[in-house]
Amino acid sequence: MAQKITYCQVKRAGDFVFALVGLTVLAAPFFLVALIIKLESDGPAIRRQKRVGKDGKHFVMYKFRTMTMDAPNKAPTEFDPSKFITRFGSILRVSSFDELPQLVNVLRGEMALIGPRPVLPSEKTTNTLRQKHGVHSLRPGITGWAQVNGRNNLGGADSFEEERFKLDQYYLNHLSLKIDCLSVVRTFTTVIVGDGVYMEHAKTTVPVQKNVKK
Repeated sequence: MAQKITYCQVKRAGDFVFALVGLTVLAAPFFLVALIIKLESDGPAIRRQKRVGKDGKHFVMYKFRTMTMDAPNKAPTEFDPSKFITRFGSILRVSSFDELPQLVNVLRGEMALIGPRPVLPSEKTTNTLRQKHGVHSLRPGITGWAQVNGRNNLGGADSFEEERFKLDQYYLNHLSLKIDCLSVVRTFTTVIVGDGVYMEHAKTTVPVQKNVKK
């Protein structure tokens, strides 16, 4: 346990430095992306959404806006995102560039580079499982073990939420530099392949949704 705590402290320091450098390097691309978003559709370039973070505390997560302003403020499994995604937004989602403003959340200590993805307060099943089994003790990540092991192409004998939770719990139990490095490598592979970004035709009547990006 002491070793895991020490690693978490080192991990936090590394995340801070990486986020600071990343935001500096990406300042110009961020400005360009924000400008294109504003030109394509009405509304702010950055989407702010309440998510559940470490120890179950709520925080505001930042993303580049990829959908029109009339999109529901719900989990993507509750509606069809493809009806609201803009043309430029689809590019951002496939490349996962829309997630990079979360480096601000990393800099503020609300998120990590690697960790369980932060979910909405309304996702009761996931939040209950994470709280009960200690997953909420981790800072949520820009990418995570569940994302690189199926991303949102999850759902088999278990529900989407249960399968995602099992991967989150596995990450908690095996937290180490090795699993974080493996997550980084697999993240790049997943982004290049473009797997599990969002579903083209959601069917909100079925319990398990495929290809839905959060």
